[in-house]
Amino acid sequence: MDTSLSELLDLSIAHEINISRLYTLFHELFEEDEDFWWQLSIEERSHAALLRNEKAAHKHAETVPENLLTDDLDALKSSNAKLESLIDDYTANPPAREEALQTAYDLELSVGEIHYQEFMNRKSCSLSDELFKQLNLEDKDHADRIKSYMQANGMSPRERE
Repeated sequence: MDTSLSELLDLSIAHEINISRLYTLFHELFEEDEDFWWQLSIEERSHAALLRNEKAAHKHAETVPENLLTDDLDALKSSNAKLESLIDDYTANPPAREEALQTAYDLELSVGEIHYQEFMNRKSCSLSDELFKQLNLEDKDHADRIKSYMQANGMSPRERE
């Protein structure tokens, strides 16, 4: 596996872990939503584990399933830095419930998650693709789930422009 692909996988794994850490923080902060946040946190950790497995399975290969990851290293680095900053900020100054949900909604629409969803929604070409999709079937489209959860709780998510 070449260095850039390895770095891309490592950054993508860190991204999923950071999202999970943020959702775990929300789980701890919002008792009324703790089950919702816990489920999302677990699913993000599952995504990280699947990416780790994909990295191990393709250790000597030059590719992973097509379109699984964004190819923008700078965007991933920036997103990871933003996530770490959010975790620090929200630990020191907890957000309001609606702000937490809006933050998560915006995050799920971000570059890394969008590419992940594109992979999950495209027609499979290989057994590896199908296996990956099957393992993630229940984790599909967090943005829609967060939006629905907000609406069910009387909140209107702001759409990104």
